[in-house]
Amino acid sequence: MATIKFLIRNMDADNEQTIYITSRFGRNEKLMYATPLKVEPIFWDEKKERVRNSKYCLQRDDINAVISTVSARTSTFLIESARNGKPITKEALKNFLNICFGKEQGKATNFHSFFEQYIKECETRTNPNRGGQTVSYKTMREYARTYYYIQEYEKKRGIRLEFDNINKSFINDFIAFLQSLNLSTNTIGHKIVCIKALMRSANENDLTDNDKYQHFKNMSETSDNIALSEEELEKIAIYDFAANPRLERVRDMFLLGCWTGLRFSDLTSLREENIKDGKISLIQKKTDKPVVIPIHPVFNAIWKKYNGNLPPVISNQKFNEYLKEVCKVAGLNDRVLKSITRGGKKQTTVYEKWQLVSSHTARRSFATNLYKSGFPAISIMQITGHRTESAFLKYIKVSKEEHAKLLSDFWRANGNLLKNV
Repeated sequence: MATIKFLIRNMDADNEQTIYITSRFGRNEKLMYATPLKVEPIFWDEKKERVRNSKYCLQRDDINAVISTVSARTSTFLIESARNGKPITKEALKNFLNICFGKEQGKATNFHSFFEQYIKECETRTNPNRGGQTVSYKTMREYARTYYYIQEYEKKRGIRLEFDNINKSFINDFIAFLQSLNLSTNTIGHKIVCIKALMRSANENDLTDNDKYQHFKNMSETSDNIALSEEELEKIAIYDFAANPRLERVRDMFLLGCWTGLRFSDLTSLREENIKDGKISLIQKKTDKPVVIPIHPVFNAIWKKYNGNLPPVISNQKFNEYLKEVCKVAGLNDRVLKSITRGGKKQTTVYEKWQLVSSHTARRSFATNLYKSGFPAISIMQITGHRTESAFLKYIKVSKEEHAKLLSDFWRANGNLLKNV
């Protein structure tokens, strides 16, 4: 019987490569099927045919989940075809994989077929809240990951879900199952959001009238992500990385983010045309909304240093890996407590600060430092894109003591401090 194998064709490349599915049919015929999945070869385990267990590959679990799901579905397809006496040809397998990856549509009739179709249609489904843009790859991965956990839940419980099973009893048991896997509260919350969106769409398509999903409560907790102070940014800025151009370029790119507040995806797409009259103007990729940011002297100096260009672009994963090295070398080694709820239990771990820095730290540092300087929150939100002040205040990293100091400084600046009598 035919079998499939997952591989990368060029393991020597230093950028993301397509993951292929290959299968042989006799001596001379072979299928080489290009999947929509990509990964850097350094993270690929040829023997296990999976992404390596590396914390620096952020999409590891999502890609492996898709591979496991496709592998299981294909094995079932091949077994059933052989059992029914259907010839397993190259074309038949290719057509099946097209359905798996959404290149061909099958008609959804139940919970599982609709979930699979919903994931496939992410490539073409538009989001009206983002000007008609298609759903992001990250969102599609989240749905695929949710479906993977649904299937694992069914195996564990020995059941097969249908639309009518999606009720309060199910969601409570599903949450307990995810907690048993030691998943974080926010990760579990993302799965609940995906299930609610799926059921809402199923209702709109008249596949079910079960609306109990509307009563599912979302789960989330405020993250302990860090922000760097202006003093810490200065420490990074003045460190001499001349002997290591790789780290120097990453340091410079990080500082650009710290003084613009741009997301990594927007920062790495900046062009000369975005800069005019001392301002940066662009349409943000995530929100599809325009933003205008005045150019800070730090940005101007780095921009000129690279002759009106940015440092060479690398992947976000590599950037985060090198950035940690930058911050470690620069001496950002203060000990930091980070708490997260996993498996329904709060866990607190001690880190050195450099271990927690990522590309998004730049944006958070930008917002936090501006707020601490007394700049109006409502104006900062115009750049960060936060819709409510409550969400913004959760985003920035200002301690209660720093809030008290801000109030004290405000009173002093306005002559409102009581005089001693």
